[in-house]
Amino acid sequence: MDILSSIMYTLVGAIIGGLLGFYFTKKKFEKQLKENPPINEKMIRAMFLQMGRKPSEAQIRQIMKSVNQNR
Repeated sequence: MDILSSIMYTLVGAIIGGLLGFYFTKKKFEKQLKENPPINEKMIRAMFLQMGRKPSEAQIRQIMKSVNQNR
């Protein structure tokens, strides 16, 4: 009975630890994405300039809108 209870405690502890680890990792990841978005207007301007084009504000807003809808 002693071995069975220690196995059960280990399994319950592993499950709880896994769930807590997943929750806090997910929160941290979402916070990092909010603080450091993967693409911003400055990056879009740089990409257009590297292609040899001068982007208009409407083009930049359209691309940002498209990126935000796909998140």
